[in-house]
Amino acid sequence: MQRQIPRSVAFWLVGLTSTVVLLASAAPSPLYPVYQQLFGFSAFTLTIVFAVYVVALVGTLLTVGSISDHIGRRPVLAGAVVLLIVSMVVFLTADGVTMLIVARVLQGLATGALVGTVSAALVDLAPTPHLGSMVSTATPPLGLATGVVLAGVLVEYAPLPRVIVYVVLIVALTALLATTMFLPETSPLLGFDSRSHALSTISPRIAVPSDVRPVFFSAVPAMLATWSLGGLYLSLGSSITAQILGVANHATGGAILCAFFGSAAAASTVASRASTTMKLVIGYSALAGGVLISMSAVLAESAPIYVVGSILAGIGFGTTLLGIMSEMARVSAPSQRAQVFAAVFAVCYTAFSVPAVIAGIVTVHAGLRATAVGYAIFIVSLIAAAAIAAVILRDRGELPTDEAPSGAGALGGLGRDDALVDGLGHPLAREATDAGQDARGDRAATLAPFESGAR
Repeated sequence: MQRQIPRSVAFWLVGLTSTVVLLASAAPSPLYPVYQQLFGFSAFTLTIVFAVYVVALVGTLLTVGSISDHIGRRPVLAGAVVLLIVSMVVFLTADGVTMLIVARVLQGLATGALVGTVSAALVDLAPTPHLGSMVSTATPPLGLATGVVLAGVLVEYAPLPRVIVYVVLIVALTALLATTMFLPETSPLLGFDSRSHALSTISPRIAVPSDVRPVFFSAVPAMLATWSLGGLYLSLGSSITAQILGVANHATGGAILCAFFGSAAAASTVASRASTTMKLVIGYSALAGGVLISMSAVLAESAPIYVVGSILAGIGFGTTLLGIMSEMARVSAPSQRAQVFAAVFAVCYTAFSVPAVIAGIVTVHAGLRATAVGYAIFIVSLIAAAAIAAVILRDRGELPTDEAPSGAGALGGLGRDDALVDGLGHPLAREATDAGQDARGDRAATLAPFESGAR
């Protein structure tokens, strides 16, 4: 009989896998200016290289994101890690834009498959529901922050800058792959009743129930604002620090990007116990303030001010997302959450890629500085729209207050803010604590965001 890793150890290994996966997704960002100079492509092409990753990730997440419930966690984890290793090899050998795009597509496919499976495994293996939520919340932004710093340091100080970062990631992923065969299998292994059942499982369905629409549509501007800003940092962020702020050191440039994602990770953890209203008030304020400070830094060509703005914007990013997802979980009945969060993901990931591509087009004609300033105005306008919409709907009584949750049995008896979410958009609602709910119902409610209509 195959020996298995203890569940307590397996939990932290899966958490490490989540961190490394997001680390790998962020690692190419500090290298984009290097590729741009080496292969001679425009800022628009750079944003295309970034955006194809998101398209592949969304497509995979909405189709096979819940397939591990049917065939097992371990085979999905192993297959996705193998695909991620292949993408690193393609990056390693890239000799032009085409191979960069291929590498990013493969990376997006692998990450999309891993996101739901890793989150499910964390819930299955967590010693306590709160610890599972905290780890799932913190690891993605932690991985993004670590990725940009690691890549920046290696690019700046290590030999063969376009090689060593991927070698390190290949070694790390290979080590994680070796551990997957020893992980305890926690999937219900539902299997498939028929071919039509299998096809329906991987068919994405996106819809918003009528009773959730007021909350959903009032939050759309905030979803667009947060994820558009994240997309800008990962696509054109390195170019802004190098060309406008004059930061030639790649390690320093990576650290500046880390200021945004690192503060988002910290904020999404620290603010997890705050009320939904407090999360949104702090989130909107910090996001708008951070963006305006960053815009001022771009105009003044001041890297220190830009770092301050990035930290504040990161706090707003993490806290706003917590508030949005808590509000969505609050007004959605357990049976609705799959389709609600699938719709949330569709908006968020669209915002993550489309505005960045448009920014790339504008940059070609208007320049990087004007594009960055225009992008900042766009983000602040969205935040203002989100705040106004929230106030109007709350005055009309169409949004829940912290003291009186709404929705058709919204969280099955959950208290004020027992829904904790992942800081880069992969919600992980805390398991319900009502004694009347069985473990199966708890896990299904917790993973509803990843099932995207699979049932």
